Amino acid sequence: MNLFIKVVVCFFAGLGAGLGTGFAGMSAAAVISPMLITFLNMPAYEAVGVALASDVLASAVSAYTYGKNKNLDIKNGLVMMAAVLTFTLVGSWVASLVPNTTMGSFSVFMTMLLGIKFIVKPVMTTKEAMAAVSVKKRVIQSIVCGSAVGFICGFIGAGGGMMMLLLLTSVLGYELKTAVGTSVFIMAFTAFTGAMSHFAIGGAPDLWCLALCVTFTLLWARIAALFANKASAKTLNRAVGIVLTVLGAAILIVKLFK
Repeated sequence: MNLFIKVVVCFFAGLGAGLGTGFAGMSAAAVISPMLITFLNMPAYEAVGVALASDVLASAVSAYTYGKNKNLDIKNGLVMMAAVLTFTLVGSWVASLVPNTTMGSFSVFMTMLLGIKFIVKPVMTTKEAMAAVSVKKRVIQSIVCGSAVGFICGFIGAGGGMMMLLLLTSVLGYELKTAVGTSVFIMAFTAFTGAMSHFAIGGAPDLWCLALCVTFTLLWARIAALFANKASAKTLNRAVGIVLTVLGAAILIVKLFK
């Protein structure tokens, strides 16, 4: 019976995380962690480690799918990733110096608001418009935005995928598919770094939960990424908006169980 419950919880956690990753570059930790903590009573640190590990393959496969369809900006993605990783460490250090914040629900509300934003005001930027931005300006924007995302992630501990998508589309002016592709490319590396550090510090997690979450997240992320790359800009905006809004509401409900 315990194994059955694990399979069911991990399936729905992987379903939500995979769809969020494949459609919107969302971090799996935003969905999987609260599910494992609430329904399986898993320690928070272990749950985050499992979620980050699930994110690695799902984000990597999604990035490959977006890249194969020429919807990935690797060069600026690497610049942004370096800034994200650097300032995540800075944010973590600053967070250790201040009292506990009450911003734990930040990423949940951000997910819902971003979902509504994509439905009401879709991103219709074209690749031609993206190409018109100078290389120097794009690099500077990538460093500044990556630094902001990294610091907030390190300080709050969540919300990286959502903030990255928001900044890529709103500030850097990315076309939606390229924004998601670049976001999952960066998340694959940041999730790997986070997962390894969690397991090194906290020890091995529940291997059943780890295997199930990795498998289900990977499966649904692959399905979502394939659909997203074939969809029109209007359809993808609507799909991303619906997925984020529903996931945000679901995570909020899960948190109320705690």
